[in-house]
Amino acid sequence: MTAEIERIWANRELLANPESTDLIREVIKKLDRGELRVAAPPKAEGEEWTVNEWVKKAILLYFISQQMAPQEVGIFAFNDKIPLKTNFAEAKVRVVPPAVARYGSYQAPGVILMPSYVNIGAYVDERTMVDTWATVGSCAQIGKDVHLSGGVGIGGVLEPPQAAPVIIEDGAFIGSRCIVVEGAHIGKQAVLGAGVTITGSSKIIDVTGDSPIEYKGFVPANSVVIPGSYTKKFPAGDFHVPCAIIIGQRKPSTDLKTSLNDALRENNVSV
Repeated sequence: MTAEIERIWANRELLANPESTDLIREVIKKLDRGELRVAAPPKAEGEEWTVNEWVKKAILLYFISQQMAPQEVGIFAFNDKIPLKTNFAEAKVRVVPPAVARYGSYQAPGVILMPSYVNIGAYVDERTMVDTWATVGSCAQIGKDVHLSGGVGIGGVLEPPQAAPVIIEDGAFIGSRCIVVEGAHIGKQAVLGAGVTITGSSKIIDVTGDSPIEYKGFVPANSVVIPGSYTKKFPAGDFHVPCAIIIGQRKPSTDLKTSLNDALRENNVSV
């Protein structure tokens, strides 16, 4: 399947063949069922996530090959190339109106979608809560038992195909109005306080030790993070620019809910 998608990607004239469009639709169907992922988690400790570029190419080819069509869902009307997901009851996913998940995204059993949006290629794993007005962008990878609080913006990425998607690991808690974009990676059980912005180039500074430790676009597991700033020199003078600050650790040795509550309380983190 990989080789065939790469061949179509290199020669768009093949989209005129029904066999090509059928293959592309099969890839999207597998994404929708969770049988394929845009990015695969590591199989062993110390390994990295693997971006499946060919799957992203298949999504882009799907956009090209699909035709615009009107859709009506109750009182709502749409006009788009991509249909909406269905069969949530069969999938054991709770969907609160007017939540929208696009066909080609996957929600595992136990996921709760409050009025929110999940785009094509995204993978949302078991028991994760996508809270009110949160958005999960195209190809984002969200782990098990994650809480995306109200208004959280998880960025999407389709182009370039080799670009890494946003990854939120198992058990992370993302506070209200946080923004996580540009392939940023949030480690297991990490806690982002309200309003934290993490981009692929964001400075994330651990200030819990005797000297600061700096990360870029990556929040280590169990970190408790709040918005911060640092001074940067410009031709016009010194100004404060935003960063994220690691101010503590969520204890992995205790019950997760107790650990989360303790982390929020001990570090005075707003969520």
